[in-house]
Amino acid sequence: MQIDAAAKVFAELGNRTRLDILRLLIKSGPEGLPIGDIQRHLDIPLSTLAFHLRGLVEAELVDQEKQGRVVLCRPRLDRINDAIAFLKKECCSGIARTGARQRSVA
Repeated sequence: MQIDAAAKVFAELGNRTRLDILRLLIKSGPEGLPIGDIQRHLDIPLSTLAFHLRGLVEAELVDQEKQGRVVLCRPRLDRINDAIAFLKKECCSGIARTGARQRSVA
């Protein structure tokens, strides 16, 4: 994942409602949930839900599929895992200090 894509993903997740939506969809698994079920679980207005889902879809964190009159939302687990991997990529690899004074531990 490139840094601009990661920034988009994490910007979308910087909102509590979007984070709640994504966590709910992750709990539902790959089968996902209809928009109406998401709305009932989170008790938010449909217009608010639609706004936040649009951001998650644009960040490629959620896929939507129309099945007759129902819109099914599925978490993009591959994209979520890519974002997590981006954060962990250089975990504990070390970094050189840049001349800042070290604090003495007394």
